[in-house]
Amino acid sequence: MALSAGSFYRTDAGSNGGGLENAVPGEVDLGGYEPTSRPLWVEAFFPVDWLALHLSPVYYGFGIPHGNGEPVVVVPGFLGDDKYLTELYLWLRRIGYKPYFSGIGRNVDCPEILTQRLCMTIHQAYEDTGKPVTIVGHSLGGMLARGAAHRTSNIVNHVITMGSPFQGVQAHPMVLSVANFVRSNIVGERKRRREVTSKCFTPQCSCEFVATMRDGEPKDDFDRHAIYSTYDGVVDWRVCIEEEEALNHRVSATHIGMAFSPDVYRKLGNLIAGISEA
Repeated sequence: MALSAGSFYRTDAGSNGGGLENAVPGEVDLGGYEPTSRPLWVEAFFPVDWLALHLSPVYYGFGIPHGNGEPVVVVPGFLGDDKYLTELYLWLRRIGYKPYFSGIGRNVDCPEILTQRLCMTIHQAYEDTGKPVTIVGHSLGGMLARGAAHRTSNIVNHVITMGSPFQGVQAHPMVLSVANFVRSNIVGERKRRREVTSKCFTPQCSCEFVATMRDGEPKDDFDRHAIYSTYDGVVDWRVCIEEEEALNHRVSATHIGMAFSPDVYRKLGNLIAGISEA
């Protein structure tokens, strides 16, 4: 199950979106988080997205532009690994692209470490094909995609996020609680092995991932688009959109279901091909 990026930072209560500038380290309590009002139970309908995909002509490549071997790297969300994106991976291959799994392992580790692994995959994709790389990231995977793209902007031409809260931290309280529990275990284990410092997993961390997220508006070294859903039961869709309206693309899907939704796949097919009005 892929969840959101709300695990890593806690924002001051009452802020307008929770940028990393105002974040402070959080543990299991939710005191400073900004919980979304969407009911989490809507995520139980994600199998409907999967079924709709298999019944849609989009699944078989009809009615969308096809690729010509261009590389596309897919990145899973928090708690997930590459396996749950297999449907998307196979679909991209079916419509003419050369897809790559992220190679980051399970998305529960330090985002800086995961970003470094993702950069290795991006370089491999470029070396294999000789063509600029597109990165598609789901949830926290979208934030990793943006961070990695900044480091490899000379070989990345496009980043597409799906339900990625890059504008702040607003997620369902239960999701935040689970995320904090997982994160605290990782921090504790890494500290015992002296692999992290007291500032790791906080906005005061000096790693490049946090610096990129703190910078806010990304540089235009690559194209970017954001896919979001107002039916998202995990994160607030308002923190998943770009300030420039033309870069945002609304779909009808659950947060988890974005990995399987025919509406999302249709958008992706057009966006990867360079058709922004998807």
